Amino acid sequence: MTPQLTAKPGSSAASEAAGSAKHQGTATSPNRKRWSSRSRRDFLVFLALALPNLVLIAVFTYLPLINNIYYSTLNWTLGSASAAVVGLENYVTFFTSADAARVLGTTAVFTAATVGGSMVLGLLIALALNSKVRGTTFARSAVFAPYVLSGVGVGLVWLFIFDPGYGVLAWILRGFGQPSPQWINDPQLSLVMVIIVYVWKNLGYCAVVFLAGLQSLPKDVMEAASLDGAGSFRRFVSMALPLLSPTTFFLLITTMLSSLQAFDLIRIMTPLGAGTSTLIYEAYLQAFGAYNRAGYSAAISVVLFVILLVITVLQLRFVEKKVHYS
Repeated sequence: MTPQLTAKPGSSAASEAAGSAKHQGTATSPNRKRWSSRSRRDFLVFLALALPNLVLIAVFTYLPLINNIYYSTLNWTLGSASAAVVGLENYVTFFTSADAARVLGTTAVFTAATVGGSMVLGLLIALALNSKVRGTTFARSAVFAPYVLSGVGVGLVWLFIFDPGYGVLAWILRGFGQPSPQWINDPQLSLVMVIIVYVWKNLGYCAVVFLAGLQSLPKDVMEAASLDGAGSFRRFVSMALPLLSPTTFFLLITTMLSSLQAFDLIRIMTPLGAGTSTLIYEAYLQAFGAYNRAGYSAAISVVLFVILLVITVLQLRFVEKKVHYS
């Protein structure tokens, strides 16, 4: 058993121990103070940079969302000073009405057609623009230009093209002895018309993003596959598409969320929503149309929010597993 050695208070060992402890205390205290002050400074800088953005997000995103959820529980006519709390009655009314299947079906068809059309055509255009030929810079600008144009202006121009009486398309068809379809008056053709215009406006965005993905592919891998005898189609299907999966996943999320919230083209080209009443446009018609049902409109908006949230979570949970990031 080893005895514990203790120093007397007056001994030199005790003095050296006390001096060493005092020296260590004085040496570490300034470091702690400097670290503490630096931490406070960094935290203040973080607050100065992040707090305004957090306040703006809270005021203009989360607060309206909470208010809209509350309004969806009210029987409230827009402009009225009073409202009655009805709980989930607005949701029950929507899902039990005949309009629910029509609105949800129109939303699904519009979203699937616009997302699929924009991504497929965008990928084909990106493959064409990826070639090294003269004029590709101008072609890239021309393809991307419609995406940055105003949806109102695009809708007005295409209304003139599709007009069955004096539109450009009707004039071309009359030259071949064919009557013009009633794009505006037929509800089914109205939906097709809006889908065509929406795909035309947004395929430039998909093309530019796909083009960036194609140009970032490892050239040595593609050249090695070419030397092994793989043709262009085989290289594209077996190598380029899997390597483009992060780009495809990103476009799938962004274009789907954008299509579900499309409003301006539908409002300009079909003001009454005949055949084109998606969820967001139905909410607009219920609140600001002939009904002025603000509470019912808020319930439809909450349904749209839940659908957006579920789709995003499912994509991040399941679709992302098939994405190759390396």
